[in-house]
Amino acid sequence: MVGRAGLAGPNKGVATMKNPYLIALTAGLITAGLIKTAPAFAEPVGAQTYVSRVQTSDLDLSSASGTRELQQRLSLAAREVCGAASDADVSGKNDVRKCRDEALARATGDQAALLTAATRGAVLAVTAQR
Repeated sequence: MVGRAGLAGPNKGVATMKNPYLIALTAGLITAGLIKTAPAFAEPVGAQTYVSRVQTSDLDLSSASGTRELQQRLSLAAREVCGAASDADVSGKNDVRKCRDEALARATGDQAALLTAATRGAVLAVTAQR
């Protein structure tokens, strides 16, 4: 009898996988290869912008207590947008501290404009990218 490849015998020249261990090993290697290369095709995660809004309409900014309350609200908003780091992560703590300082600097950059806007009852935004 002549097989497909022109060789004698049944199924000569035709690849078959009858050994279950060989099938399982091949499937495992293909799966491992796909899992290993999947992160290479993933989209990089960009920095996200976090925003916290600070209400000012209820503050009397002509008084010291009103401006102190505004600063406390801005500080709290900076804590919210920058998050927190583990106590064991010194580098992360420093990054959070830097983020808070930068967020407050952006929010209070022009003190005169800030007070004018807040006096009119504007909602101030504190932002951070991380």
